Amino acid sequence: MSDDHDEENGFDTAIPDSLMPYDSWIEDAYRQVMLRALEYAAAQGLPGDHHFYLTFRTDWPGVEMPDRLRAQYPHEITIVLQHQFWDLKVDRAHQIISVGLSFGGIPSTLVIPVAAVSAFADPHIRLALRFTVPEQPPVTAAAPNVVPVQPAPVDTAQAAPAADTAAGGADADKGEGSQVVSLAAFRKKGPGGPG
Repeated sequence: MSDDHDEENGFDTAIPDSLMPYDSWIEDAYRQVMLRALEYAAAQGLPGDHHFYLTFRTDWPGVEMPDRLRAQYPHEITIVLQHQFWDLKVDRAHQIISVGLSFGGIPSTLVIPVAAVSAFADPHIRLALRFTVPEQPPVTAAAPNVVPVQPAPVDTAQAAPAADTAAGGADADKGEGSQVVSLAAFRKKGPGGPG
């Protein structure tokens, strides 16, 4: 008998090896539960003693937060949505969550890609959901942002090496992803930075 046997209900909770991605589908469904709970709170407020803990990767591309907060939490942070938060929004089209919170008495707006969320909890009912967030963001998500940055070639002899460098960089990033992080940091400074 497996360690994952649920004595109370009499069935195994572990999913055996499968050729179908059930684990991924279940995680996607749990993310939908999280988004629906956030949408409900945005529209109706939090009823009774319900409150949310939202843990997310601060170094994920697309996360917008104050620099001082990012310096304090360079990898991950857990925020609490309970009494004092505002403008909670779920944008399913862009797969982002945004919310206003005060940190040290300073109001701030956080923008959190759904893919950056590693955990969601409602302690009132002991609901805790964990999500897989890879150590490095997927290269495919960042690669299209590299292409428009390339200057328009003036000389065809110069254009070929530039294209080879961009393609080689994308292939190299698939293994390590180190340049993806720096490109994502550049992108955050662009439209979201001070100007």
